[in-house]
Amino acid sequence: MNPGARTVVKIATFEVVRAESGTIVTHALGSCIGLTVFDPMAQVGGMLHFMLPAPSPGASTPSNLGPHAFASAAVPELFRAVHALGGDKKRLIVCAAGGAETLQAGSAMKIGPRNWTMLRKLLWKNNVAIAASDVAGQVSRNLSLDLCNGTVTVSKDGQSEVLWRPAA
Repeated sequence: MNPGARTVVKIATFEVVRAESGTIVTHALGSCIGLTVFDPMAQVGGMLHFMLPAPSPGASTPSNLGPHAFASAAVPELFRAVHALGGDKKRLIVCAAGGAETLQAGSAMKIGPRNWTMLRKLLWKNNVAIAASDVAGQVSRNLSLDLCNGTVTVSKDGQSEVLWRPAA
């Protein structure tokens, strides 16, 4: 990755890079969740933008949804890709944002909360802690990961805030 390069993660995809500089970003995290992982020792970072917790049992998956649309498949694949570039699960700094309930209040779908529950289950089963999160509510977010030091920033309602940064 070129210094100062910006990699955009589209919906239902992920990116993993080894770099000392640059940024990975994703946009429009409504009920979707953006997940960042960063290994400061290996200088490996990644981001996933998933849409749904898991495919419905017995239901056919719409052809326009790829395998990275579902947390159940995409989260493990993200971690495998980070490991392939030298990342170590024990050193990973993991952050999440999104999971809003953007549909009408009282909607039976509750996709955002279901996404958040699935993500926490997957990480808990694999003994991975979440360093910081900004989830729930009713607003869409943008998420960025600075590959220089692992700083994670969330933007919502026109305001940006640091979700996680290394200790000084």
